[in-house]
Amino acid sequence: MTASELTDETAVDAPTARLAPVEDVMDLPAAEEAAGAFLQALGIELDSEHLRATPGRMARAWAEMLTPRPFEMTTFRNEEEYDELVLARDIPFRSICEHHLLPFTGHACVAYLPGERILGLSKLARVVEHFACRPQTQERLTKQVADLLQAELQPKAVGVVMRAEHSCMTLRGVQATGSSTVTSTLLGKLRSDPRSRAEFMSLAGVTG
Repeated sequence: MTASELTDETAVDAPTARLAPVEDVMDLPAAEEAAGAFLQALGIELDSEHLRATPGRMARAWAEMLTPRPFEMTTFRNEEEYDELVLARDIPFRSICEHHLLPFTGHACVAYLPGERILGLSKLARVVEHFACRPQTQERLTKQVADLLQAELQPKAVGVVMRAEHSCMTLRGVQATGSSTVTSTLLGKLRSDPRSRAEFMSLAGVTG
């Protein structure tokens, strides 16, 4: 589900919008069978006590990683006319690299400069989780979080910074252990005003 798919539910005067995953498309028995065939194709025999139930565990683990929890995108009128950054830092997330289907994990900093509406603080983390629970690129994930907040709140500014370690880089290929990737999306005043941008980057812990 993208921000554009939520158009009817995310008008500024709507107090909530429900973001829910599509739950009826998963076929766990088929996934378990495919997992078993995959492991056997790699030469892994499944007749030992430790491996016999592994295909089922694999299927359930991947289903969990690809299923975000539904939640209400609760917003409130900005009655106090608060006009400084609202920022949540060190939001943990995990996602799946869509090129190798290997996990990447990291932390996000999400901020916005309120307009007429403010968002329940926990929902900043829930938005990150919602878009992370699917095959992703970090660049797209960063932009999707920012775009949804822009569409839902119509704030004066949105900023998202994500730092993650990709196992497709650290465990295979170049094996760049300890490396991390940083991506950012800045909208509104955080993009157009250098001082606001610098303030956000400092609060987000991005230096240099």
